[in-house]
Amino acid sequence: MGPKPIIPGSGELFRQTLREQINLKHPLVKLADLIEWERIDAVCASRFKSGRGRPATSPRLIAGLLYLHHAFDLSDDDVVWGWVENPYWQVFTGETYLQIEPPIDPSSLTRWRQRLGEEGIEELLAVTISAGQRSGAVRKSSLKTVIVDTTVMPKAVAHPTDSRLLERSREHLVKAAGECGLKLRQNYNREAPKLAMQIGRYAHARQFKRMNKALRTLRSRVGRVWRDIDRQKDAVTGAARQKLDELLARTHRILTQRTKDKNKLYALHAPEVECISKGKARTPYEFGVKVSITTTLKEGFVVGARSMPGNPYDGHTLPEALEQAGILSDTPIHTAVVDRGYRGMEVPGTRILRSGQRRGITKGLKAMIKRRSAIEPTIGHMKSDGKLDRNWLKGRLGDAIHAILCGAGHNIRLLLRRLRLFYALMLVWLTGGLNEKHRMAA
Repeated sequence: MGPKPIIPGSGELFRQTLREQINLKHPLVKLADLIEWERIDAVCASRFKSGRGRPATSPRLIAGLLYLHHAFDLSDDDVVWGWVENPYWQVFTGETYLQIEPPIDPSSLTRWRQRLGEEGIEELLAVTISAGQRSGAVRKSSLKTVIVDTTVMPKAVAHPTDSRLLERSREHLVKAAGECGLKLRQNYNREAPKLAMQIGRYAHARQFKRMNKALRTLRSRVGRVWRDIDRQKDAVTGAARQKLDELLARTHRILTQRTKDKNKLYALHAPEVECISKGKARTPYEFGVKVSITTTLKEGFVVGARSMPGNPYDGHTLPEALEQAGILSDTPIHTAVVDRGYRGMEVPGTRILRSGQRRGITKGLKAMIKRRSAIEPTIGHMKSDGKLDRNWLKGRLGDAIHAILCGAGHNIRLLLRRLRLFYALMLVWLTGGLNEKHRMAA
């Protein structure tokens, strides 16, 4: 059943409201008044097909928690319990009276992300862009000229070594066999972990011949367990069989892949993880997914964030990135400033300016190209202040949702910073005026 409407003051006749107890000039209170919560309510209501059952949680509560979740780099648990402790967060999410209990279970945020999907989460980013225009943080004309760049959003996986992948595969196979009632000839619970540990020690000592020998032994042990389960899998039926077949297929990929193979499996629980090289000296290879970020040229406001699975060439990601930015900002993109990694790509109806371009470049266009590097600190803040540096959500849908929410969180931080600055300037102006009045009276 869809979310029920909130009736202010119902059952709370003799209590003082939150807005009567807090500072109404606080940036979060001002931001709550700028966001178009009705748009979010309409998007969330369309995700419920049935009119039966218990009414769902308020969409404003969920959207507000997701904004705070990514603006302050918190976990699902931390944002829910922080909401209980912070009255300004409660006002931001639409509460009328002070609450002393968690509004939802933290696991509800996972289900809401899945229910909204990529399309619904994009609406949350579009609402922050609209709030930026209403606050004056970004002008309508600024949305026509954007900067586009790509980065890597690392997945929450351990560094993929062959020994670790093999040992994790064996552990999952043994566990799955026990759940399905299959009896193994040998499970190697004592020998395999010792081999994996010894492989790491040989690698640390640079004794690669011994390391490779131990690795071959470990691979043969895992292969025996895999073949033993493969022979008995016909006795398993239903959903358990489907889960077992998927595990066997992933383990077979790990057993057969070698060092220089392409399309390798880097994480047993996340087959979508890719190895991406961006030419960095400190991190030659990153394991995750490529993400395209689009910001305004002047303000650095995020107007687009999209995951690009498959590690495509940067130039091939440009049409999708510009299309998303145009839809979310409701403004056609006239000019896109990019780096040399987008060489050779043209988008109909959009002028592409590249770093190092000289032919037909005026003084104004040269200044725009020089401004391209402003997106680099934006991406840095999205990783250090936000959650772009590590994605904990599952699957490719989780990659897409996480990237968009990171863009929305960055916009919320920019809006809060602007509102804090405005509030501080107002205090200085008022304090200065009062001091001057007292001085004249004296």
